[in-house]
Amino acid sequence: MAPGIKIMGIVNINSDSFFCGSRVAGEKEFCDRVEKLFADGADVVDIGACSSRPGSEYPGVAEEWLRLEPMLMIVRERFAGKRFSIDTFSSEIVRRAFCIIGPFIVNDITSGQSDPDLLPLVARLDLPYIAMHNQIPPAIEGIEIRRIADGEGDIVARVAGFFRNFEGRAAETGLNDWILDPGFGFGKDVDENLELLDRLDELKVFGREILAGISRKRMTYQRQGHKPEDDETLAETRRLQKIAVSKGATWLRAHDVEGLATGRK
Repeated sequence: MAPGIKIMGIVNINSDSFFCGSRVAGEKEFCDRVEKLFADGADVVDIGACSSRPGSEYPGVAEEWLRLEPMLMIVRERFAGKRFSIDTFSSEIVRRAFCIIGPFIVNDITSGQSDPDLLPLVARLDLPYIAMHNQIPPAIEGIEIRRIADGEGDIVARVAGFFRNFEGRAAETGLNDWILDPGFGFGKDVDENLELLDRLDELKVFGREILAGISRKRMTYQRQGHKPEDDETLAETRRLQKIAVSKGATWLRAHDVEGLATGRK
């Protein structure tokens, strides 16, 4: 992998994320996977308590916190000095997590659409933030979704328009430190994902770091007739990750970190 690329390893503390290899059950499995991800070269470990696979439903803030809290206690006790991100779109989860582990990266698949309090909170806490293109943001009970408009035209134009609008919303809240995630797989078909990948460099116009979350998604296996767990899917993931880097991605979010860091130092 090219020098300077940052790698985000994935650990899912739920039972329904689409790739079984990233799922953990209990504190020991959590510790083992986090240790392995860092040992294999991850710069950041991304903790997800709720699945965002197609067809999944958000279980609510109470259930998300029930899963997340004990793992954050482990992070505080055993992984001091390591970098983590939390895959959440709830301001309440961010507030509680910050009280336990201090600063972390907020990895938000909704770009603040599901919770209008999230962006102001992230700005106030001065946390790094990942904004993802997503026109099907999940709902949090009792909170009205505030959608960010797409642009008009093809998939790249729509994504670019979305981030132009997000840019304004972020500036209004004082959020300046954000990474752009084009949202591979979220409401996009395989053709759109591949076109977005091929033209990823067009999103460099925003002057932001770009995160590519391609790992084992449908664009890596559906047309070949494989499954997310197959070795062929990993091989295709690696091929597409190299394209992403060549087109300007500076972050790779990956289920499989071993070997990915080779050659980037």
